Amino acid sequence: MDDLAILEELNRNYIRSVQESDVGWFRDHLTSDFLNSNPDGTLVDRDGFLAQIAPPVAISGLQAEDVKIRVFGDMALIHARTRYRKPDGQPGVGRYTDTWQRRGSRWLCVAAHVTRG
Repeated sequence: MDDLAILEELNRNYIRSVQESDVGWFRDHLTSDFLNSNPDGTLVDRDGFLAQIAPPVAISGLQAEDVKIRVFGDMALIHARTRYRKPDGQPGVGRYTDTWQRRGSRWLCVAAHVTRG
């Protein structure tokens, strides 16, 4: 499988894991120095992110759209738009950028930035 196909699959699983609160997947795919910029402007480390992901999410139907993957040697950026349903049934939208790095034979996520509208 080439890098683009691997990163596409990792992106699909990232979104699935957010929707399903799959902490185990994130534990296996985030670097120890991972940082996440939350929509409220806070910055959390790997442990903080895993704690945020653990409870069941209030949104439903999370989907990534307009996914753009750019590979720069051993680094890659994934940009996408999200659509989801808020707890009150209203539609929600957002964007994210994930930064991936090839470490050894694996791609691992080193940073993420999330916005919501």
